[in-house]
Amino acid sequence: MSIKRRESDLSAVRLGNVVLPAKGSVAGMSSSVSEYLVQNPHVAQWVESLRGYCETGKAWSARREFILRNMEAFPAVQPGQVSPHLDRLLSLSMAWANHVFLGCSYPQAVMEKIREMGEGIEVRDAPQHQTTKELSLRGKRSAPSEGDTDASVKRAKCASNEPDSRGSGRGAPCPVNQKSGPLPQAPAEHQPFFNRLYKAVAWKLVSAGGFGPNLDHCEILRSCVESCKQTLTCVFVPLKDITGLPAGRAQKEGHVCEIRCQTVYMGTGYGRDEAAAKNMASKEALKVFQGRKVTVKICRRRYKGREVEDLVLLDEQPRSQALPPALSYPFQEQEDPPS
Repeated sequence: MSIKRRESDLSAVRLGNVVLPAKGSVAGMSSSVSEYLVQNPHVAQWVESLRGYCETGKAWSARREFILRNMEAFPAVQPGQVSPHLDRLLSLSMAWANHVFLGCSYPQAVMEKIREMGEGIEVRDAPQHQTTKELSLRGKRSAPSEGDTDASVKRAKCASNEPDSRGSGRGAPCPVNQKSGPLPQAPAEHQPFFNRLYKAVAWKLVSAGGFGPNLDHCEILRSCVESCKQTLTCVFVPLKDITGLPAGRAQKEGHVCEIRCQTVYMGTGYGRDEAAAKNMASKEALKVFQGRKVTVKICRRRYKGREVEDLVLLDEQPRSQALPPALSYPFQEQEDPPS
């Protein structure tokens, strides 16, 4: 994804108390960020701590630039200091990265916000995504004639699943069709981290006098996750933008917050503002840690009106209610891992 910069973007960008010179071309932006981090190792160390556990080098490089380039719009954000403003910036950066690299979509207001914040950031060889509507229209335009039906269907099935081989000089074999969602081995890969997080939460709650309604649930969860060298991902959606709510709640003001860590769903909360919604979601997430253990599992959830498989953190207690609908879905069609 290559986006031309607006004239207003050509000015210098201030990072904290340091001014980062903006380059005159998009190609120079990444190098200027790298130069800035070399000159400011304390900022480099801090921003590196924000990297996701499973984030690729390309995705992290782009998201890191997104964070640094937009710090000027969040004056309360200072390297090494935790604040709700930092949480919001990180949430927007993750939403932008999910949109660019995974093809995720969000409510219109969120999409407009992250597109505006991401203007001027160049991602070389960004993956191309198509909506189901676009794929449907393309399928109708390329419908085969009766005489070529069998051969065309076979070619279409293979073409829809093989990677782009235009640069290799020869076609790739048609792999087995794989649905979108987490890989089967994903729970086992994430479980060790959440075992460590379980211990961190247990010790934190003991020092706080036990789990209760008067705790700062958001701060407890955040500090425990950061002690395990990770960060939370929060997605906020205005309540009025959520479809399918009961008629009595459809017009209520407020926000809904979904909390994830390492793409694993932890909790959802509602509040009159984003801070209240996040605290309630953190409280729901901490409830999972009250049992003897936590387990990462693949569960069925509703997302944008359809059933999907999602990674969910659960305790050992049976659930009497279905999981709340997902506000985000950080998975794409899985590809065969590189050999």
